Amino acid sequence: MQLSRRHFLAATSAAIAATALPGRAAWAKYDESQYPGFKVGLQSYSLRGFPVDKAIEIAGDLGCAHLEFFGGHFPVNSSEEQIAAMKKKMADQGMVILGHGVNGFGKDHAKNEAVFKFAKAAGIKNISADPSPDSFDSLDKLVAKYDIRIAIHNHGPSHRYNRGLDVLNAVKDHDPRIGACADLGHYIRSGEDPVEVIRLLKGRLFGIHLKDFAEQKERTKGVILGKGHLDVVGVFRALRQVDFPADGCLSLEYEENPKDPVEEIRECLAIASEGCKTAAS
Repeated sequence: MQLSRRHFLAATSAAIAATALPGRAAWAKYDESQYPGFKVGLQSYSLRGFPVDKAIEIAGDLGCAHLEFFGGHFPVNSSEEQIAAMKKKMADQGMVILGHGVNGFGKDHAKNEAVFKFAKAAGIKNISADPSPDSFDSLDKLVAKYDIRIAIHNHGPSHRYNRGLDVLNAVKDHDPRIGACADLGHYIRSGEDPVEVIRLLKGRLFGIHLKDFAEQKERTKGVILGKGHLDVVGVFRALRQVDFPADGCLSLEYEENPKDPVEEIRECLAIASEGCKTAAS
């Protein structure tokens, strides 16, 4: 049986992505059957009310594949010793670091490169970012030099990257490693359908923040996944359709109740798991 060119390329891309991933031992505690086809983790900002060691322990106990760190838990100016210690803590919990952010970037190339040097040392493949328009010449050089992706994070109404097209228009003439971290909750706040945004960003989608809001307006309340406007099953079906990268950064970000969010995070992950399983069936 002959493979079509499309299927051959898809199989080749999958094989290349697989070789780029950490070894299976890195995910010794991760139950892949809970999220068939995906490595689901947590944006550590969800646990910002806890010191980093406790946050790592909680994420491991919740069965996360990875943490996407925010700077308050893992600063970009960490020393080599601190980076090595963080990687060991994560490995001890059966997790890896697939992302970091949200990081700002501007015209200062040396300052931008310092973030990439940190990411390279930490083994981070995806940097979620809010780059200024004058940063892209610098970022084109840096993503090529370090082979690390920039994933532009949207922050809802009034933000410069409000809608999916805003991100797509910003990156279309730049290195293909510059793309999007789609915060699905903020797209809800902007009145967009997160599932359609995922499809729109095909080929440039390197990060997802699973998040839901009660209403499609600027000021609204964060809710458990699926309790607002997020079609959880539709999200995972769309991620399959666009061939979301195996080493992309797929994170739950739950921003409510920062002092005691664990049971709500657990509920969100359970709903994500059911949605992922349904999408795979």
